[in-house]
Amino acid sequence: MMKSMLVVMGLLVTALISFQIYSTMATTKSETQPYQILKTEKEYEIRYYPTATVATVAMAARTYKELSATGFRKLASFIFGGNQANKNIAMTKPVHMDINDSLSSMSFVMPAEYTKGNLPQPNDSAIKITAKLEEYVAAIRFDGYANDANIKMYTTKLKNALKEKGIEYYGNFRFLGYNAPYRFWSRRNEIIVSVRW
Repeated sequence: MMKSMLVVMGLLVTALISFQIYSTMATTKSETQPYQILKTEKEYEIRYYPTATVATVAMAARTYKELSATGFRKLASFIFGGNQANKNIAMTKPVHMDINDSLSSMSFVMPAEYTKGNLPQPNDSAIKITAKLEEYVAAIRFDGYANDANIKMYTTKLKNALKEKGIEYYGNFRFLGYNAPYRFWSRRNEIIVSVRW
């Protein structure tokens, strides 16, 4: 009996490791929103992001958990055929989240081949397609699973680092998530904010 349980546990561990390796490889293959690193500091970097086409949904969510569940479901439905062309659109990374006390939003960056003019329109009218303007941002990175506590902690850390260097920032601090929930290790999360550069 004990031997059988050990065999089953061994198989489960092997399956889990295989799944993680597959998910790591699959995540690596997906398109990443391009940016250029302009300056690297110990805790953060300054980046330039060119214009991108994004699909955004806004809602009255105040926490990471509230926004991530509903927002992701709506946007995933759009790219997995919930559009006027019934077309699948490739998932890219990262997912952008702007979490506030009143109205929050989540955005998927569309693959580079799409513009506002050639992207199929969403069936859900709550999803808005816009051209996100180029911007300069400061970004700080952290590992593990994101939650409201570590988002707040790294926001404060980035804010203090920018003040210390005299770098002017403006707008909301935003969260970028790069990994699917089922990926357990090598996770990448970032907090970004627009800067005068």
